[in-house]
Amino acid sequence: MEEQPIIIKRKKVVAAGHHGGSWKVAFADFATAMMAFFLVLWLTATASPEQKLAVEGYFRDPVGFTEGGSPNPVDLEGSASVINEASPDIESSQIQIEDQVVDELSETLEQRRMEELFQELKERIEQNETLQEFKDQLLIDITDEGLRIQIVDRSGRPMFDSGRAELKYYSQDILFELAKTLGSVDNKLSITGHTDSAPFSGRPGYTNWELSADRANTARRALVAGGVRGEQIARVVGLSDSVLFDQEDPTAPVNRRISIIVLNKKTVDNIQSSAGRTDEPLIDLTRPSEAEQEAARERLESGEWRKEKEQPAPGELNW
Repeated sequence: MEEQPIIIKRKKVVAAGHHGGSWKVAFADFATAMMAFFLVLWLTATASPEQKLAVEGYFRDPVGFTEGGSPNPVDLEGSASVINEASPDIESSQIQIEDQVVDELSETLEQRRMEELFQELKERIEQNETLQEFKDQLLIDITDEGLRIQIVDRSGRPMFDSGRAELKYYSQDILFELAKTLGSVDNKLSITGHTDSAPFSGRPGYTNWELSADRANTARRALVAGGVRGEQIARVVGLSDSVLFDQEDPTAPVNRRISIIVLNKKTVDNIQSSAGRTDEPLIDLTRPSEAEQEAARERLESGEWRKEKEQPAPGELNW
């Protein structure tokens, strides 16, 4: 038998080829993203509430902020200082905003907040069992003063007992539920009591004016107990039957109501400016005239004020 040749097979082991630097690019992108993320966290932690609102407003309405924005960066303490002087290549007229434009933007943003609060209250009424049961007694609209919530009487289901300022138990529940939403906003509140035209004859000297004011104050106490902050209350008023809801029927139950207004900034400013103290009163009745001052000075120098006054005769009045 012939010997078969021995065949030796040699396998050449080839090492893996070079992978290139693509992983470095991916890692660099990841590191850049993480650096940007932590930079945003740092800016958020050091920014003031006003700066956060400005950033939020930009993302909500970039067009409005483009028209009235400023080219200067926001100073977050430690960053580059903002130069008040305009640089030569930027005209000052491009960064100035008229007061009217600022007021219009402010009113637009506040109107939008009122509409959002309006939708939030509608959703709460639909979802809450207590408010859902009495939703036919809740009237919500937006007025020039702000968002108004009116709680009206219905036939057979009044908010108060006749001629009294104590809330019915279900009226108190309504105010407690509304207070949860109203207490979450920063706006001031106005509370107004209204009555119908039926004259009140329960106590001498106690009229619908006193009754409406007492009912408004009772509603205020219920709202504060339900979560509204005391400093939120800007005005509590009783208007009796001077502002009827149903002009055709002055004695209709709907005229007996409590109005709660979430006031806008313009109305709050008007309330504070009208009730605030001025430098000098328009008419100072306590200030003596020059002639009275001179007479008082002469009387003081003459010593007449030291003389004893004559006692009035019996039966004689001496004011």
